[in-house]
Amino acid sequence: MRILAIDTSNQLMSVALIDDARLIIERTVNVKRNHSIQLMPAIEEIMKEAEWRPKDLTRIVVAEGPGSYTGVRIGVTVAKTLAFSLDIDLVGVSSLEVLAGNGEQIEGTYCVPLFDARRGNIYTGLYQYQAGELVQVEKDTHIAAEQWANYLKGLDGKIQLLGEDRLKHLDVFKKACGDELIDLPSSRHYARASVLGERGKNREPVNKHVFEPEYLKLAEAEQNWMEAHPDFEQGGGWIEKL
Repeated sequence: MRILAIDTSNQLMSVALIDDARLIIERTVNVKRNHSIQLMPAIEEIMKEAEWRPKDLTRIVVAEGPGSYTGVRIGVTVAKTLAFSLDIDLVGVSSLEVLAGNGEQIEGTYCVPLFDARRGNIYTGLYQYQAGELVQVEKDTHIAAEQWANYLKGLDGKIQLLGEDRLKHLDVFKKACGDELIDLPSSRHYARASVLGERGKNREPVNKHVFEPEYLKLAEAEQNWMEAHPDFEQGGGWIEKL
């Protein structure tokens, strides 16, 4: 199986080529740039370097969110377009799960990935290593950092906070969890497309025609519109109602 993995769900952009269990090339850039401009040239460059042709690909794995609304849309749109045009499998993996996959494989510890969601809120989830496998314990969510920290302090086990954005909320988690926090090297806090590809390698493909990003939270404009229209009937996109 030849996989192209794409993650543009946050500031970091990471792409990788994987041949079965072997990583061929991975390119990760953590610079604030326009992913819509950088992504396709990056894919073309690693394909050329690996001497792969588009028809050699058998699966596209994409980080489906949450994260930056624009970044998530760009990655998912490119992934869907490539999968559709090449008639190959498409798989989506939670961006938080990809980050959790960077955690140390310490049995019984919790891997807690997080992205900043502004105004004291975060996108996060709860994962744990059980018998050597990373297992999702709680669904990914959008929540106040303080509320999540208070929940974590009730867990029985050490906690690995993962993600560059953890630094924005570190005082909150230190206050609640204290010595239960495990300090990891800085390299562990950046999502990697190679991890994404591994997580999505054996999953069932999605329907390319209806696959959508997982934002976990409405865009601010959509949320404002919903609040201004409390009688809005659920069902169908909000834009369709305008």
